[in-house]
Amino acid sequence: MSDLTKSAEAPAAAAAGGQLPEPTVKVKAEKARSLWSDAWRDLRSNWIFIVSALLILLLLVISAFPGLFTGIDPTDRDLANHYLGKPELGKVFSDGWLGYDAQGQSVYSRMIHGTRASVMVGLGTTLVVTLFGGLIGMLAGYFGGWMDAILSRLTDMFMGIPFLLGAMVMLNAFSDRSIPVVIAALAFLGWTQTARVMRGSVITVKQADYVQAARALGAGTNRILFKHILPNAIAPVIVVATISLGVYIAAEATLSFLGLGLTSGVSWGADISAGGNSIRVAQHIILFPSIMLSIAVLSFIMLGEAVRNALDPKMR
Repeated sequence: MSDLTKSAEAPAAAAAGGQLPEPTVKVKAEKARSLWSDAWRDLRSNWIFIVSALLILLLLVISAFPGLFTGIDPTDRDLANHYLGKPELGKVFSDGWLGYDAQGQSVYSRMIHGTRASVMVGLGTTLVVTLFGGLIGMLAGYFGGWMDAILSRLTDMFMGIPFLLGAMVMLNAFSDRSIPVVIAALAFLGWTQTARVMRGSVITVKQADYVQAARALGAGTNRILFKHILPNAIAPVIVVATISLGVYIAAEATLSFLGLGLTSGVSWGADISAGGNSIRVAQHIILFPSIMLSIAVLSFIMLGEAVRNALDPKMR
């Protein structure tokens, strides 16, 4: 039967009381978006996240490959390079671009090589604090009862110790204060906030219907904790960890400034402390390490704020 015949018979069938088949409309099912996909979509359009992420990426590259930015040994001393000389700002990336310190060392080279110590201390402390504090908070929030009471009181005890003062007392007991020693001292006193945040988040998540259903179906404790609770309770901890990373970098610089930080290698805090002795006549010695420290701390704090706004539905 031709198409013309079909089109002619259709109105006749309708007039005779027949019913034409309804056209089938295919609706494409929209893929459900999770909290993480929504957060990533918001972050990609947030200029604060983009700027802070680029700055952090630059800091990571500098700390991993300082030779790409300077070929000068930060410990080379030449007293012929007087610290009272003005920085040669026109000679970018040269030995005297940012001037010299009182020991005849290149300020630019020490600023570049000091990035590694600060970033390693910040990342290492954040990793240890997140793992240990997150585990303590997850156990306390999930099991409750006597375990929650013991772990919560232990957390309160450590929270009562002043962070910087306690770190100073601990580090004063070591004559050789390397990066792992500084990380251990900061992490020993810095896990309490992460534990508190994780505990509250786990208490909220464990009351959800999907957790109760998994428990009713006979799921084990490990499966419930790491399959159902942890992925849905980790978001606030990520925010705290991101912001705290900048705080730990500032804490390391503060300890080095006071002479209780790293004893080997190059540190921004130690250079700032050394530059304080000649701040009236050679401000560049203290200025440029301070700028790098401020950029590093501000970048991680900005990143943490952007992540917090993206993961918190109330901020949208």
